[in-house]
Amino acid sequence: MQVECNGVHLAYELHGPEHPAPCLVLSHCLAAEMGLWEEQIRELGRFYRVLTYDIRGHGFSSAPEGDYTMDELAEDLRALLDQLGLGRVHFAGISLGGMIGQVFALKHPGYLKSLTLCDTTCRVPEDLQPVWQERIETVRTRGMEAVVEPTLDRWLTPQFREEHPDTTDGIAEMIRNTPVSGFAGCCRAISRFDVSGDLHTIKVPTRVVVGENDPGTPVREAEAIQQRIPGAELRVLSGARHLTCVEAAQEFNCVLREVLENADG
Repeated sequence: MQVECNGVHLAYELHGPEHPAPCLVLSHCLAAEMGLWEEQIRELGRFYRVLTYDIRGHGFSSAPEGDYTMDELAEDLRALLDQLGLGRVHFAGISLGGMIGQVFALKHPGYLKSLTLCDTTCRVPEDLQPVWQERIETVRTRGMEAVVEPTLDRWLTPQFREEHPDTTDGIAEMIRNTPVSGFAGCCRAISRFDVSGDLHTIKVPTRVVVGENDPGTPVREAEAIQQRIPGAELRVLSGARHLTCVEAAQEFNCVLREVLENADG
């Protein structure tokens, strides 16, 4: 399904029981799409209303040319929630999705019952700007295929990739099929991201999740978020790299269930 939100079309899916079941919103990482949440939908969708959506520039959502901003991506989410009339929701986002979640919690706290920030950061240092520019130039000159293997290496351990080839191939296809314009636009939003000075104002119950061996947003980045948000809790998932929702799905789902059950009593 698609709706027009904030000047673009966003693709989304709703799973699980109808109202009054609490709603969980899941926001994916860069170069993925809502199919990333298959394991969460399978388990949590039995008890909760689960909303997944393709972030601007990904999947079946619009992928306009030009730079995107994190505020813009957060406003996309607000507009989507307004269109669907879901009331206050639980939110979980991984990597880029977690950045969107931080901005959303700062701008629109009244929409949230809880906030789960996974394998993400609150600040991209200025000295990493060339890294993001290089990624943009790579996909613009060589296409998304050029970033498939490096991305998989950051996201999943060699053992997981060997033991779960079908899952790995599916994720590779998500990366491969991401529109270049969307990847580049979101890279620009990520490269300019910094809410580190504002997180102390977040009052929403928050859980921070990170893979023990995440090379992109390591444990210290999760600790920095947890220390800045009052009352936030941290969970480190053993052995996992960046895609904890895939590689450590069972433990990841346990964390989400705890958050949802605690927030809803």
